[in-house]
Amino acid sequence: MTAKYERLANAIRDQIKSGELKPGDKLPSISQLRDQFKVSYGSVRGAMLVLKAEQLVEGRQGDGVFVKDPKAKN
Repeated sequence: MTAKYERLANAIRDQIKSGELKPGDKLPSISQLRDQFKVSYGSVRGAMLVLKAEQLVEGRQGDGVFVKDPKAKN
């Protein structure tokens, strides 16, 4: 069985790869993701850490989490 944070990361990754979420798009808030996917804060946090490590998203202090432009430099 796949961990909840992995399922959430997979769902967001699929939305990015399909173009549903585009570079610069803001991801839903933690509370929205918790409600939508019926997971805990820890699962959302874990998914965000995975996606950040894969450089698919970036956090902006006070603004939220955004889909990263794959062409942008770190």
